[in-house]
Amino acid sequence: MPANSWPDKDPYKELDPLHSLLSELSAEESDVETDPVFLSSRYQGRRRKAALVLTIVWSGTIVLHLVSWGTIFILGLTTILGLHALVVVSAQPGRSPKRMEEEDLPYVSVLVAAKNEEAVISKLVQNLCNLEYPNGRYEVWIVDDNSTDSTPQVLAELEQKYDHLKVLRRSPEAIGGKSGALNQVLSLTKGEIIAVFDADAQVTPDLLLEVIPLFQREKIGAVQVRKAIANAKENFWTKGQMTEMALDTWFQQQRATLGGIGELRGNGQFVRRAALTNCGGWNEETITDDLDLTIRLHLKKWDIDCVFHPAVQEEGVTNATALWHQRNRWAEGGYQRYLDYWDLILRNRMGTRKTWDLLMFVLIMYMLPTATVPDLLMAIARHRPPMLAPVTGLSVTMSMIGMFTGLKRIRQDKKFQAHTSLLLLLQMIRGNLYMLHWLVVMSSTTARMSIRPKRLKWVKTVHKGMEKA
Repeated sequence: MPANSWPDKDPYKELDPLHSLLSELSAEESDVETDPVFLSSRYQGRRRKAALVLTIVWSGTIVLHLVSWGTIFILGLTTILGLHALVVVSAQPGRSPKRMEEEDLPYVSVLVAAKNEEAVISKLVQNLCNLEYPNGRYEVWIVDDNSTDSTPQVLAELEQKYDHLKVLRRSPEAIGGKSGALNQVLSLTKGEIIAVFDADAQVTPDLLLEVIPLFQREKIGAVQVRKAIANAKENFWTKGQMTEMALDTWFQQQRATLGGIGELRGNGQFVRRAALTNCGGWNEETITDDLDLTIRLHLKKWDIDCVFHPAVQEEGVTNATALWHQRNRWAEGGYQRYLDYWDLILRNRMGTRKTWDLLMFVLIMYMLPTATVPDLLMAIARHRPPMLAPVTGLSVTMSMIGMFTGLKRIRQDKKFQAHTSLLLLLQMIRGNLYMLHWLVVMSSTTARMSIRPKRLKWVKTVHKGMEKA
């Protein structure tokens, strides 16, 4: 199947027999390879796998309501998850390494895949072409993926202004979406470290000087910086995204500190070229290239670090409809990686610590929301409290702790006054109300994937420019 496209005869229209799926999965014994034919075969059958997961989770939840030991099982599971949560909360991130000497700094290639970004592309290029990094030690590549607005004209003018700006223009026949654009330009770059940004990104001038030293650890394959919402003050949705990103960065940083799974978030990700080559580049058959690359890096025994400072600013979506579409794509991309690499994960290819951390994360973030619907229906039918209430309570508690601590870390460079704690508390409460949308997104995404996954195509959030945001 061509990358990021959909065949005319949709193979997902009919449900294949369950025994066919089980035999297919049990036959997958190969390791992660870079051969396109092998990878393409691994990415097939996602709908059937999603249907199997949905069947297991829903039927398992119903069974727990019917058996006498269901409550004991849930309490035991909550205890295990609670102990893991205590370990995560107590982790103490290490100090950032000192800045490197100028002669030791590696060459860096900064990449941006852009499609119809006339509102933000000029500001982005000016920002990235004026970073504090030794002259001649970094380059900026903008991949114009067949834009139909004035993006090509703006880039042509900027090329004349900045010597280290380079533009690759893709043809209308080019495939692969963002992943295809990044793969195409990769062979033209010279950097030992590859930095990837979205077209609406804005960073501090010292970004490279602060992040690149983290790669002094040989096992570090990638680094993700915190995503900050530039228009956070606009409304409830953007304020919620600001607290969500604080929670997400805190959670990833705590997990990475314990030797668990740090994750990439697309905008503001730095990847070691050797690690990227080791994984075969960006996956052109997924709707979230960053989440897919996360799993493949860990399967290849690379670590991913996550940092609060410096951050990359981006536009937050400003209404519920845009948020719904964006988060559905993120949720499905998250599911896809587990459906694609489930056998390698269970065979402990990442190592025991990372595998355990990932399983705990999947239970809380994916399985629990999926089980919410049958749990509520059975609770209503049997006139009893929801069986999963203890696990849900633990999840909400973790969210509140992580959000408060994450917001506090963001303010580390500001004077911490008496009223600050109250402000953070109010932000935390509002943020957790906002986070309830994930319950609906996750549960509905799992069900929809079992019927028809999203089409593979160039999917992007529309950027309006901060003067309009």
